[in-house]
Amino acid sequence: MVLGKVKSLTISFDCLNDSNVPVYSSGDTVSGRVNLEVTGEIRVKSLKIHARGHAKVRWTESRNAGSNTAYTQNYTEEVEYFNHKDILIGHERDDDTSEEGFNTIHSGRHEYAFSFELPQTPLATSFEGRHGSVRYWVKAELHRPWLLPVKLKKEFTVFEHIDINTPSLLSPQAGTKEKTLCCWFCTSGPISLSAKIERKGYTPGESIQIFAEIENCSSRMVVPKAAIYQTQAFYAKGKMKEVKQLVANLRGESLSSGKTETWNGKLLKIPPVSPSILDCSIIRVEYSLMVYVDIPGAMDLFLNLPLVIGTIPLHPFGSRTSSVSSQCSMNMNWLGLSLPERPEERAVRIACIFFLQHHPAMQKW
Repeated sequence: MVLGKVKSLTISFDCLNDSNVPVYSSGDTVSGRVNLEVTGEIRVKSLKIHARGHAKVRWTESRNAGSNTAYTQNYTEEVEYFNHKDILIGHERDDDTSEEGFNTIHSGRHEYAFSFELPQTPLATSFEGRHGSVRYWVKAELHRPWLLPVKLKKEFTVFEHIDINTPSLLSPQAGTKEKTLCCWFCTSGPISLSAKIERKGYTPGESIQIFAEIENCSSRMVVPKAAIYQTQAFYAKGKMKEVKQLVANLRGESLSSGKTETWNGKLLKIPPVSPSILDCSIIRVEYSLMVYVDIPGAMDLFLNLPLVIGTIPLHPFGSRTSSVSSQCSMNMNWLGLSLPERPEERAVRIACIFFLQHHPAMQKW
């Protein structure tokens, strides 16, 4: 008898959304099928699946030990969220010599269903960062006697939802600062900055309304600006590695000496970014709005207002000014924003799909 060959081994998830994107949250049931196509009769020891979710960080630092001696210090840490194994066909036995217990699979296409539940405890949102990641996947392994196993891994996305319709995220954020410039024995007048935003929580696609007043009593020309920053923090072996990157920014008009500029709700749009990650012990993703005054030849005057990027947008009745921007964040059209590709952008597009899947009433927006 001539043994057949494995033509293909694939994994498909039972997705409930039209985009066929596997997206889940804590407590959900992940189900799908392992699809096997063979060109002839084959004997199989086992067909297994292994599902796992974990956060992992890794970076290296160069150290100087003196006397022209240097070495590299590795920092790694891992947190496991779940680890599930199941046998769809066959058994765990490793004995290849016995003919007993083998399963015969005939030529054609075959489907084998699998299902498992994600933990009810909070899970970290899927994330790809500079020095770490949060990943969830299912791996299928087909074991045959006297042959190497056929393996396939497929990832799925998990979102730990952040509802910005909570009191702490609906509270206004504000601050005031002042700076006096000195040059040798001369002291010019102060530069003052006051800024306020209506709330702390936003979702991708929304625009932040910035209310600010900048007064320039110095002798220099200054420029008011605003920027959203993402800060990725990675923790391992008692150390922390931080990466800060610009997400979006805007520039006001140049302000000469003695002039004042007022921003009455100047808009800064949030592009597709990963939601905040606040509950993972080794990876943290935070955002802030920096409103600042660019001062030539001196340190900038700046205010940092904390932000939380969530996954569940503001309800229309939550704010008199945000219904339009909330609709924008929920409208599927914003998924096509042409911005530079980043590893986490795919996860944000999926978040919108996941929200619509679980809140069908919002689709009419």
